[in-house]
Amino acid sequence: MESASANDILTDGDQIPLSQPSVKLIIQIPCYNEAQTLPITLKALPREIPGIDQIEYLVIDDGSIDDTAHVAADAGVHHVVRLNPHQGLAAGFAAGLEACIHHGADIIVQYRCR
Repeated sequence: MESASANDILTDGDQIPLSQPSVKLIIQIPCYNEAQTLPITLKALPREIPGIDQIEYLVIDDGSIDDTAHVAADAGVHHVVRLNPHQGLAAGFAAGLEACIHHGADIIVQYRCR
């Protein structure tokens, strides 16, 4: 269909194309000493979802003493939040939500490391 101009008359069957807002999903993954399991978890996450324009990953490293943050960065995780010292799941969840909102998430999903 061609775009309507000011001189066009629209009938009941005509549709005016509307631009759709971009939808951004951030999947947050709280981690505590998950350097070994994080790569497996990241491989299991979706890269595309119908209706979602952008998918990003955010790892919350909750004071890990292993290489969790480095593993996340090396794997291409978009955002890494580091808590030091270890603060627990609730604090990690809250820090992750704040970071996701800061990075413009429309949808936030929490996913546990396996």
